[in-house]
Amino acid sequence: MRLTVNGQAQEAAARPGQCLRTLLRELGWFGVKKGCDAGDCGACTVHLDGEPVHSCLQPAFRAEGRAVTTIEGLAGPCRPGGGPPELFHPMQDAFLDAQGFQCGFCTPGLIMTAAALDQGQRRDLDTALKGNLCRCTGYRAIRDAVAGTGHAEAPQACRAPVGRDVRAPASAGVVSGTAPYTLDVAMPGVLHLKVLRSPHAHARIVAIDRAAALAVPGVVAVYTHADVPQRRFSTGRHENPADDAPDTLILDSIVRFVGQRVAAVLAESEAAAEAGVAALVVTYEIRPALLDPDAALRPDAPLVHDPADRASPPPGADAPPLSAHPNLAAEAHGAIGDVAVGFAQADLIHEADYVSQRVQHAALETHGALGWRDAEGRLVVRSSTQVPFLTRDALCALFDLDRAEIRVLCGRVGGGFGGKQEMLTEDLVALAVLRTGRPVRWDLTRQEQFTATTTRHPMRVRVKMGARADGTLTAIQLTVLSDTGAYANHAGGVLHHGCNECIAAYTCPNKRVDGVSVYTNTLPAGAFRGYGLSQTIFAVESALDELARGLGLDPFAMRRRNAVRPGDPMVATSLEPHDVQYGSYGLDQCLDLAQAALAEDSGAPPPGPDWRVGEGMAMAMIDTIPPRGHFAHAHLRREPDGYALAIGTAEFGNGTSTVHTQIAAQALSTTPDRIRLIQADTDAVAHDTGAYGSTGTVVAGQANFRAATALAGALTRAAAERMGVDPDACRLSGEVVETPAGPVPLSSLAPMEARAEADGSPRSVAFNVQAFRVAVHPGTGEVRILASIQAVDAGVVINPMQCRGQVEGGVAQALGAALYEDYRFDAAGGVLTQTFRNYHIPACADVPDTRVLFADTHDRIGPLGAKSMSESPYNPVAPALANAIRDATGARLTATPFAPDRIFRAVMAAVAEREGSAT
Repeated sequence: MRLTVNGQAQEAAARPGQCLRTLLRELGWFGVKKGCDAGDCGACTVHLDGEPVHSCLQPAFRAEGRAVTTIEGLAGPCRPGGGPPELFHPMQDAFLDAQGFQCGFCTPGLIMTAAALDQGQRRDLDTALKGNLCRCTGYRAIRDAVAGTGHAEAPQACRAPVGRDVRAPASAGVVSGTAPYTLDVAMPGVLHLKVLRSPHAHARIVAIDRAAALAVPGVVAVYTHADVPQRRFSTGRHENPADDAPDTLILDSIVRFVGQRVAAVLAESEAAAEAGVAALVVTYEIRPALLDPDAALRPDAPLVHDPADRASPPPGADAPPLSAHPNLAAEAHGAIGDVAVGFAQADLIHEADYVSQRVQHAALETHGALGWRDAEGRLVVRSSTQVPFLTRDALCALFDLDRAEIRVLCGRVGGGFGGKQEMLTEDLVALAVLRTGRPVRWDLTRQEQFTATTTRHPMRVRVKMGARADGTLTAIQLTVLSDTGAYANHAGGVLHHGCNECIAAYTCPNKRVDGVSVYTNTLPAGAFRGYGLSQTIFAVESALDELARGLGLDPFAMRRRNAVRPGDPMVATSLEPHDVQYGSYGLDQCLDLAQAALAEDSGAPPPGPDWRVGEGMAMAMIDTIPPRGHFAHAHLRREPDGYALAIGTAEFGNGTSTVHTQIAAQALSTTPDRIRLIQADTDAVAHDTGAYGSTGTVVAGQANFRAATALAGALTRAAAERMGVDPDACRLSGEVVETPAGPVPLSSLAPMEARAEADGSPRSVAFNVQAFRVAVHPGTGEVRILASIQAVDAGVVINPMQCRGQVEGGVAQALGAALYEDYRFDAAGGVLTQTFRNYHIPACADVPDTRVLFADTHDRIGPLGAKSMSESPYNPVAPALANAIRDATGARLTATPFAPDRIFRAVMAAVAEREGSAT
């Protein structure tokens, strides 16, 4: 067939059943993204004869004789594989100026949709953009882009860039569709990998007949549990591998959840690999399945793992000892004071169970990896990961290879949110490359992303809290049940972290925590934004609100009375020394800012007289760095036209790439455009623990700042020596060193470089305060958010525009979890919510603008006074919303999501209780 793509006449052979998206990508137009393959997300939007279409729904043969425009050709004719155009389409310029993206994976589709809107459609973006999803931004920046509202400063204009709204280094590539993501690489001779997955929640594989699969034309190999190293590992990645129980095999003879890998098929095409998977014949011996976490620790509970399969953890690790129940994946216990005494002293006690459901990260780019042998014979894996160095180390351990024999690198990563702190594809891809010697590609479908990756830990938190009449807390007790699913990746870390800052934020003499994380034969949980704190903070902040109401106190005043202040020990349940310090303190400012903003901003009016209006707030504290060490190395060298900065952190919408160029430019007295960034590549620097735990700025940024400061000093000293002057009298200024004897061009100095590292200790604390005004219809349970405010303590804000976007995105994602995101399972443990169509993540119409306010602090620990601000905006949202609904209706919601039917029932129950009390 013949068609025209971006002004180029092209010939292609469309396969039966092939969609236009896959055809365009095969032709080299990688700006067309795969996010869902169901027409739900819009990442694949192109123009067909000028009209926007979802190319994943468009049969390829229907493009014959027609003109297709992808994001690469929106500004004019072009050829595949080129860089950004010299001149952009006006909508691309608008997205540049508004920085209407974070990870950017959805951006090509959004721009293609927005570019085709007429003036009437632009006035109703909620409707016009309903077919395009963004998981990162919260949509405000996207709405600004379509409206032509700009915010960003060009990097070449920012000589003192810290505190400026500098554009992201990859901006031009993102808006033109030329920034390469994980699989935006043409690899000749690549084999395609597909996986057969278990239909059973718990079974032993008796036999796998692969004969029919191997007979499928194009199938090259089939791998089963008999073909893989028998080394157990955890898919969860931490600096210390012992933090996660080694309970996983690449392929296992026991399947422990519906969706677990059973066998892998390698073939010359995706279609052949899928046919090979369908031809496999597996005989299973069904075992009893444990689906209820409440039953996990009973003596007669089915065992998810054979005790013999669990290696004994070293002392101090988060995994529990082997003497515990085999279904116990992790536990946390601790106390200070005596809670019984504290409750006896209380004038009011609140006690209730608060339940947080399982939710999906829903990054628009699914997990995927591409592996090959380089010219030197090394194994190279290009992966959608937040932790390339830890993934390399895990592959070394699995396959008995030295670090020098494996290189792991990232392109731009299409969203993470903790979900890509796992090794979910790289192990099988590496195995296939090592066995065949050929390039291998594997990317998960959206269905696999929902049914076979990881989620937030579903958690039940029983909180008991007591206070005196003046609001002073006397006792806090948490009893936590966390469901880690079939494997214990992050089970211990999430449980311990979740039980820490939520109560360490408050001064109280008596505290107790008893928590367990249990195995079940369900989809594994893992790292998720907030890392356990969103679940426990929902409980703690809801309980505080109930105490304040019962005592007739203002909720802001309740927090002021009990929150830690500089000088107070930050204690959860142990008096043991730790490395968390008050590097700065802005909680008082955050409380004042949020309260004042809520009082002065009435927001939108309620929809009608039948709606009840209420206000609510909640606060959160988070340690800026994970415990027990987080390491980063930086290498900075002078180049003829600027500087090259090598750093280990990946860019997945977290904004660290921009921040790194700003930090280095500030120290070197230059502009961010003079910093060429090399990142997320194990060849680039010695080590980097990874971009998780909000460490991209405060750990890797610290290493960067130290290297830049060292290089600046070296350049200044070299110029001073040449001119025979005191180095203290010299300073860097752009491309010269100013000296009392005249300027010395940097180009005249010998090449120089500097290396530095950071170890993530000591650690500081960051704070967030969220406030809502809502309207609730008591007859339907519908909630409308009239005003959303979040005040944040981020230290010195390196890039206010980016930081605001992180907060807005965190609020939007948390609103999805609070209001409607929910996994549904069938009676056998299978996931029912397998598409965006039946798993509702926020669309443009769902998300209100959030007013973001910054406390004025300077952190003595973070680089240039900065603190972390990527995970924490998520944490106080659900309780603040629950507290606002409580204020409006009198109904206390104790389980997320706050679906309309739940709200209606809670309102009716509250009315009945009030009427009963009145009689």
